[in-house]
Amino acid sequence: MTNFAISGVFSAAATPINADLSPDHGLLAAHCQRLLDEGCHGVALLGTTGEANSFSLGERKAMLERVVKAGVDADKLMPGTGVAAIPETIELTRHALSIGIEKVVMLPPFYYKGVSDSGLFDAYARILEGVADDRLKVVLYHIPQVSGIPLSVELVGRLIQAFPKTVVGIKESKGDFANMQALVKAYPGFAVFPGADPLMLPLLREGGAGCITATSNLIADSLRTVFDNHANPTEQAKVEAAQARINAWRNLSNSYAQIPTIKAMVGLKHGEKAWQRLRPPLVGLSDGEMAELKPQLEQLP
Repeated sequence: MTNFAISGVFSAAATPINADLSPDHGLLAAHCQRLLDEGCHGVALLGTTGEANSFSLGERKAMLERVVKAGVDADKLMPGTGVAAIPETIELTRHALSIGIEKVVMLPPFYYKGVSDSGLFDAYARILEGVADDRLKVVLYHIPQVSGIPLSVELVGRLIQAFPKTVVGIKESKGDFANMQALVKAYPGFAVFPGADPLMLPLLREGGAGCITATSNLIADSLRTVFDNHANPTEQAKVEAAQARINAWRNLSNSYAQIPTIKAMVGLKHGEKAWQRLRPPLVGLSDGEMAELKPQLEQLP
């Protein structure tokens, strides 16, 4: 496999929430450690699945601090730090570095739509020059169906050329496999991570770097099996079985609204009711949906 700066199975971790809608720090730390124990190479907390943009800067900082203080290895964490305002993205990124976290996933400034590649390049450049820390490794975040801001192949190339030791990867959450292939082909050694679990295996075969996915909150072990064995012809039966399990769990998680469904499935799997809560404007599954989900979950491989 190519020697990427970052590679492996990363969980786009969900965030457990207390009854007063504050983050449940203790359960979040326990969940991060559980994900690592189950096979994840790292945890990409405070992303879309983690409801990051529903939390304040202070809340986001406190979550990272409490997870690290609880004993989760800072080197295994890759939080989201990209927000709409450049100074706040710089602040969150510097904070992560200050507690030993050197890898981040970074959304572009996302409020203004229809902006140019030049404007996006200037924004990222201002952020990275403002952070000014050689330790930093950035995974760009391409999720235009949510952010409204696509990151073109050409823009990615400009950023790699300008910041080759810092801009080291991209999370491609649009689900456009052709775009992933184009990135892999155009920029050898640049880590391309699909945001959809079923796409990790085909992209690994094209030169991908792993995955950053929501269903890894539930089936990290199967994703790790695929990652570790995909290139070994003698383990293809094991890989195919793991991939079938990945697809089944992913399909169920997409049967209802994805974030509340992922959280409900985590809660049902581990008997932890805090996972049923979401911070508004998101809402949890209805009682009827939960009643439908539980028997389907019990039948999964």
